Amino acid sequence: MLTTTFLACDCPKIVSPAMNTRMFHNPVTQDNLELLRHYQIEVITPALGYLACGDVGEGKMPEPEVLFEYLVKALTPKDMVGLKVLVTAGPTQESIDPVRYISNHSTGKMGYAIAKAAMRRGAEVTLVTGKTGLTPPIEVEVVGITSAAEMAEAVKKRADAQDIIIKAAAVADYRPRYTAAEKIKKKDGDDMCIALERTEDILGFLGAHKKEGQFLCGFSMETENMEENSREKLKKKNLDLIIANNLKQEGAGFGTDTNIVTLLSETDTVKLPMMSKEEVADRLLDHILKHIP
Repeated sequence: MLTTTFLACDCPKIVSPAMNTRMFHNPVTQDNLELLRHYQIEVITPALGYLACGDVGEGKMPEPEVLFEYLVKALTPKDMVGLKVLVTAGPTQESIDPVRYISNHSTGKMGYAIAKAAMRRGAEVTLVTGKTGLTPPIEVEVVGITSAAEMAEAVKKRADAQDIIIKAAAVADYRPRYTAAEKIKKKDGDDMCIALERTEDILGFLGAHKKEGQFLCGFSMETENMEENSREKLKKKNLDLIIANNLKQEGAGFGTDTNIVTLLSETDTVKLPMMSKEEVADRLLDHILKHIP
């Protein structure tokens, strides 16, 4: 009944093979999976782990949340096919010594939501991310970084190939001028003073080197004069769009599952009510698609 129904249906089809590792890697199995891909049937790569047969290896059924994400992806309208999208997310960490670092409260939730939404809609997505506690979206190229300098290098290396760049990461504006090779020991009665220097302005670099037809979007988190400061940033960094929010507004900012944002461009001001970060991500992509060539 299962195979006949599968053959008769003309809906999108997804196969999730789960079996003993040697069975999965058997050439016959691999040939059959490749044949399924040839006929546009999506094959989910099995997970690594402890198998029912007692072996440990590839062949484990992915978690239900992963399988569900593939279903959502299959059912999402594909209005971003052919577009390459780079998203940055999360915090950067700037080392003081081998033990301590300077960072911020970013959790990466907004950037990860944008990367996931773009992937679901058919875009080829690269996610450059600082350290977070989040599970990366499926079928997204994930580039892990730690410092602002590493993020700058990763973004600049890939920027020219992108149609859309969305800078949602909370990049440190300053880093210690010197990083100690050994742990700095505290001394009784003494305060510590750390000399700081500016990190590279990644968004400013992208704005100055933006290729023709490329859409560049930044984020602006403020605590006062949100719209005024964000519009200044929009113009100064040569952005097409900036997403402004106020850290002091309940339901917005770091660590929340919701956000309250204003989309600002040279000609538009779009204020969105409080909604989930996944909803914000889709509204943002809707707006961008209306304004790209």
